[in-house]
Amino acid sequence: MQNIEFKAELRNLEAARAQCKALDAQRIGLLRQTDTYYKLPDGRLKKREAPGEPTEWIFYHRPNRARPRMCNYTILSDSQARRRWGAYSLKPWLVVRKTRELWMIENVRIHLDEVDELGTFIEFEAMVSKDHDVKECHQSIAHLREAFRPIMGEPVSVSYCDLMAQQLEEKGP
Repeated sequence: MQNIEFKAELRNLEAARAQCKALDAQRIGLLRQTDTYYKLPDGRLKKREAPGEPTEWIFYHRPNRARPRMCNYTILSDSQARRRWGAYSLKPWLVVRKTRELWMIENVRIHLDEVDELGTFIEFEAMVSKDHDVKECHQSIAHLREAFRPIMGEPVSVSYCDLMAQQLEEKGP
């Protein structure tokens, strides 16, 4: 599967909620997610756990850059991931905990994320499909970036685990 993604710091969570409503986005719900990241020689892997939801393993490739970018990913069940990587061959690298408010506009997910120890972020993910090609997904992201511009902070080029690793490195032992 593929999507076009963009992430930025979020200056005002309440204003972001109001903007979602103004755009007629549908609020899907509030999720408390724990993502455990694993280092791989190629690609990225995280195990996502959320109360009341099945465990998902998300294997993905995505460049680190601050502008909208293509992400290729596969979502696996717990049993599929264990068959692929083995039950004990993976060593956890970092754990990121967040509260995610999920909104939808057509094929675009809007994430309002409060990430423990990191701050508040907004993320757009436009799902590429036969009905929504890459160009259209980029246009959707551009439209949302403009709509949310007054409340977005700096673009973020990396994943939450990279931000967490950087923060831990800065703190030192």
